[in-house]
Amino acid sequence: MDIIRIILALLLPPLGVFLQVGFGAQFWINVLLTLLGYVPGIIHALYVIVKYKDRTPVRY
Repeated sequence: MDIIRIILALLLPPLGVFLQVGFGAQFWINVLLTLLGYVPGIIHALYVIVKYKDRTPVRY
């Protein structure tokens, strides 16, 4: 599942973060970074996906 999140983080960074941590502070930080610049949003999304790897996925 991490591969899918990484691909989504490269295409649409906030979506990758949302799938990893949900609607939390990390999501909104990523939205802001993506609006300010696409590359910082990607870097932050990859960081969040790797850092919160052991966290259980969000249930819908």
